[in-house]
Amino acid sequence: MLTVDFNRFTLGPGMTVLDVGCGQGRHSFEALRRGADVTAFDFSRSDLDEVQTMFDAMAAEGQVPASGAYRTVQGDARAMPFDDSSFERVIASEVLEHIVEDDAAIDEIVRVTKPGGLVAVTVPRYWPEKICWALSTPYHEVEGGHVRINKASELVGKLEKRGLTTLGTHHAHALHSPYWWLKCAVGVDNDTNPAVKAYHRMLVWDMMKAPALTRQAERALNPVMGKSFVVYLQKQY
Repeated sequence: MLTVDFNRFTLGPGMTVLDVGCGQGRHSFEALRRGADVTAFDFSRSDLDEVQTMFDAMAAEGQVPASGAYRTVQGDARAMPFDDSSFERVIASEVLEHIVEDDAAIDEIVRVTKPGGLVAVTVPRYWPEKICWALSTPYHEVEGGHVRINKASELVGKLEKRGLTTLGTHHAHALHSPYWWLKCAVGVDNDTNPAVKAYHRMLVWDMMKAPALTRQAERALNPVMGKSFVVYLQKQY
């Protein structure tokens, strides 16, 4: 399930891509399939081990173009171990809401991006996230959980203040908003609830089959209730 739209966040063969807070690697894998030189970066060693395993499996199955390359690097997004202007594309998807000192992480994202390079940042959308926080304290008061609810205008302002120019925005994953409201209402760890199980089956079916009905419904609903806010930017200098 991709949050960044790679038709808008274009990259070519051999381009250097950094996936900050890559988690389980969904955007790293897509960039590698497109022939990029991908660095998957995360604080979690266990997540990176899983990403490395998938990278190796993709290579073994011939899914990595000749121009593609990959590596995993562990570290802190507030002080990344990369030189200035190292990457042509930088992705930070659903990570800034986990970092108390998000200004420091944004500084680092801008620092490692090459002049003229593109940046994609995604965070949970303000009002769907607000409902989750209202329904459930455990949803956000957990180790490594969300520490803030981002307003789109404030986030964009922070990014532009550091020399990035906004190219476009959109919202994604409208079908996931009700799922998380339901989870928060019955208990975020209650995966046995019949309604939660049924909704989860529908989401998995949607991701695996991508039927026209749900794809069209989500596109129509994204501007209204998309779970994620996505912004694309360019570093000018």
